[in-house]
Amino acid sequence: MIRVAAVGDIHLGPGQSGLLRPAFDTLGECADLLLLAGDLTRHGTREEARVVAGEVAGLAVPVVAVLGNHDYQSDQAPAVAEELTAAGVHVLEGEGVLLGVNGTRVGIAGTKGFCGGFAGRCGSEFGEPEMKAFIRYTRSCADGLGRALNRLREDGSDLRIALTHFAPVPDTLAGEPLEIYPFLGSYLLAEAMDEAGADLAVHGHAHAGTEHGMTAGGIRVRNVAMPVIDRAFAVYHLSGSGTGVHTAPPEMSWTAPPPAAWKR
Repeated sequence: MIRVAAVGDIHLGPGQSGLLRPAFDTLGECADLLLLAGDLTRHGTREEARVVAGEVAGLAVPVVAVLGNHDYQSDQAPAVAEELTAAGVHVLEGEGVLLGVNGTRVGIAGTKGFCGGFAGRCGSEFGEPEMKAFIRYTRSCADGLGRALNRLREDGSDLRIALTHFAPVPDTLAGEPLEIYPFLGSYLLAEAMDEAGADLAVHGHAHAGTEHGMTAGGIRVRNVAMPVIDRAFAVYHLSGSGTGVHTAPPEMSWTAPPPAAWKR
């Protein structure tokens, strides 16, 4: 079993240093890697990113992250990624990383993803240039994710995980207002996962959503936004043969105080 710890939407900022570190320091006892599913900061500033970096620097397990919409807010996304990278975090956007975990080659492909909606109720590349550009950006994120998953397979990964901020399926949005589903994710992400193949998909962003879902192709999807999992991280046990995923029992998860404000 590979033990995958994951959380998103931690929204850290000045004054919150050390909030999650006590929980993260236990990861060596219960997990083999940590995935961060975006919205790591409040407003996407370098100062806020340094707080996040301090929470995850020097952990006992490798850390892999994607950025979220909050991490782009101040137009400093490269600086946010730079601070995290300096702390040893693998920050992905249309890329993958291959980790050796207990003799298993675990590949993580990541992208922020974007909006657009889901099959039957989604935007399309039709009409105004603005709408075409909107959907083309979503498609470019999904295409990058698919290419990264394919490269990981070609590189000999035993297991592949798709890490995004935006949701690939509507299942994990249950509880959110239907009107905002198109702004919470896109079916194009799920299509890329199903076409390239993955053993688990992890995302955030949907604070009022549901933890468990599945793509049309049968890939298990987990919404790990902190308001959903209601703890510092969730742990999923992923079979080394890629045959199953299950959530670790509650005693293997740690509760932490929520950030001051949770916003999408």
